[in-house]
Amino acid sequence: MIFLRYILFPVVPIYYLVSWGISKLYDFGIKASTSYDFPVICVGNLSVGGTGKTPMIEYLIRLLRADYSVATLSRGYKRKTKGFQLARPKATAESIGDEPFQFYNKFKDDILVAVDTNRNHGIKQLQSIDPKPEVILLDDAFQHRKVKAGFNILLTTYAKPYFNDIVLPTGDLREPRGGAKRAQIIIITKCPEHLSEADKARVLQKMKPQTNQHVFFSTINYSNEVISDEEIVRLEDLKSFTLVTGIANAEPLVRFLDSKHLEFEHLNFKDHHDFSSQDILDLEKKDLIITTEKDFMRLKQYESLKHKLFYLPITVSIDDVTKMNGLITDFVKTKL
Repeated sequence: MIFLRYILFPVVPIYYLVSWGISKLYDFGIKASTSYDFPVICVGNLSVGGTGKTPMIEYLIRLLRADYSVATLSRGYKRKTKGFQLARPKATAESIGDEPFQFYNKFKDDILVAVDTNRNHGIKQLQSIDPKPEVILLDDAFQHRKVKAGFNILLTTYAKPYFNDIVLPTGDLREPRGGAKRAQIIIITKCPEHLSEADKARVLQKMKPQTNQHVFFSTINYSNEVISDEEIVRLEDLKSFTLVTGIANAEPLVRFLDSKHLEFEHLNFKDHHDFSSQDILDLEKKDLIITTEKDFMRLKQYESLKHKLFYLPITVSIDDVTKMNGLITDFVKTKL
């Protein structure tokens, strides 16, 4: 795969020019971009792969849901339905996608969870609901320029920040680095614990953010307990288990479990893996399965796995949480 990426390097300038050109058409108003007079917050990234969008959406839900009615809008990647779908009690990962189903499973009636590949259409449908949501959180819509979100939060990982990367197919960027200028907040995600101020300064020096942009650093916090639909078990009480992951980068999770000196085998699938019948038959042979919350949403539908299936919850911590929360809540207040 890496060799193929290098072989395709001559395509990089073509991809760059096409994606840059399309972006400029929106910047100059040649292609239409719809803005809204109520709070629309976009969480996204410049790169393919996992940067931590799902836990960041959950962070925003927890921040806002007590004071405002909140809706999330995603495209519903790999769902088996079409058009606009609003999560209902019978929703599944297949009907709305694994990440939206995770939001719905966790927050239930506290929020509205919707999916639509056409974000403008999805926003219009959400606004037709009575009562309509006061705040809409767009999941992974940074490149969806047909919507002009009032507030953009851009995520990039500490290990592979966008400013050290190039566009597809050799690199991982969906669009040129200059797209980062559209963000009001940039969050460096998945940072090492106890990141020093000197390390942060080095990142900022390389990033060169705009004067109007605010940069924050976040870390992933793994729980010391695993959860099923029926019980909670402490990690220290686990003898051995099978770790099943279908995410973009499982290395931080593996490192965390290794640090606990736990005994496990790791079945590592590609991001958003569609578990086949054979996969399920193989998993049925395992005594205990620990997985991510996103993968749990897809695997919990199988009755044969329910009694042995647990997930490890994660949350995010922000280095200057008071400032960041203030920026977000101030934006919401000014739009309502």
